[in-house]
Amino acid sequence: MARENKKELQVAALKNGTVIDHIPSDKLFTVVSLLGLEQMENNITIGFNLESQRLGKKGIIKIADKFFSEADINKIAVVAPNVVINIIRDYEVVEKHDVVLPDTLKGIVKCSNPKCVTNNEPMPTFFHVVDKENCIVKCHYCEHEQNRKEIHII
Repeated sequence: MARENKKELQVAALKNGTVIDHIPSDKLFTVVSLLGLEQMENNITIGFNLESQRLGKKGIIKIADKFFSEADINKIAVVAPNVVINIIRDYEVVEKHDVVLPDTLKGIVKCSNPKCVTNNEPMPTFFHVVDKENCIVKCHYCEHEQNRKEIHII
């Protein structure tokens, strides 16, 4: 039985879980690593270099029976802005939201200033997002600024 529309991507439907969509292709495996997907035993589907009107090429990740914390979603926002998170329950999208940088980042980003107290004392980092569009963050303690290319996720 041949299908008329062979351009359609055939990926198993997700009963419950999370779909992370519109990931820039060059950031897909960074997101996989940040979320620790390599260590998960959940059913995971990864699409790479898929056609996208918004991005040209995109990545997508489907994770069965997994829902992420706000901290995990904030990590994604730092490296891959403008992704879309879809929460699936009983094969239906019950929540859909764009990932945006929050106003502050706690315990997510390492300060690149070696003299910063967070690099010399056992304490969580704390950054203010001063420019969400360009992902510029400023350390609350030493006021050192970093942009997306300089940021190291903890």
